[in-house]
Amino acid sequence: MASRFALDTAVNPLGEGLYRAEIRPDWRVERPNGGYVAAILLRAVTTELGEPERSPRSVTIHYLRPPEDGPVEVAVTVERTGRSMSAVSARLSQGGEVLAIALVAAGARRDGFALHEASAPEVPAPEDCPLAPPPPFRIRIREQFEIRPAIGPAPFTGGSEAVAGGWLRLRDPEPTDAHVLVQAADAWVPAVFGITAERLGVPTVDLTVHLRQAVLPDDDGWMLLRFQTRVAADGYLEEDGEIWDRAGRLLAHSRQLAVIL
Repeated sequence: MASRFALDTAVNPLGEGLYRAEIRPDWRVERPNGGYVAAILLRAVTTELGEPERSPRSVTIHYLRPPEDGPVEVAVTVERTGRSMSAVSARLSQGGEVLAIALVAAGARRDGFALHEASAPEVPAPEDCPLAPPPPFRIRIREQFEIRPAIGPAPFTGGSEAVAGGWLRLRDPEPTDAHVLVQAADAWVPAVFGITAERLGVPTVDLTVHLRQAVLPDDDGWMLLRFQTRVAADGYLEEDGEIWDRAGRLLAHSRQLAVIL
């Protein structure tokens, strides 16, 4: 059976690059989570391409307005296809208004030069990390994940650095493919929450995820996430992220710009 995540990000083809999807309420913070919206857009793109060997390598989403729960449409355009790479755009609309725009680069694997100097954070295994304590109010998207913090101060405790992370996996696991990774890139508590005692809102303006490696056959769904914010100015902040698997392989890099409310 399909996982909860697969069902809630499913797209139905309407023809000529148009897809219908449903924004589900269980992936909300105060509004639908940006990673969840990104996963729906990417699901439409990969369905339109229909070439599993052309994996998403770069995904960038610009968020214009948050959607409401309910039906949405995604219009996909294959801008160019070459021998090994495709450039694709997608627009998510609701009620005739465009709410999010995606650009995706998908490419086949290329053998040759390789470099692996990145090292995963040194943290205990997920089984040895305690579960995240429940938040003081309901955050529905948290109910879709098993969360085990291992990096950085707890939110709103006035810590010394804006770093956050730990182990994360879907409560209803599925293979950690590109759709899961773009969701995970925006699923953790913002790193900036660790250095402030003040409650902030930081909705995403844009999110870019670079997908690095294929998933191992013995993938158990656990991802090690690390996020850091270095600059907040003029009412905006950036957040850089890394997503690793249990074997210590870097699966994805992310960067997002958020507005501070």
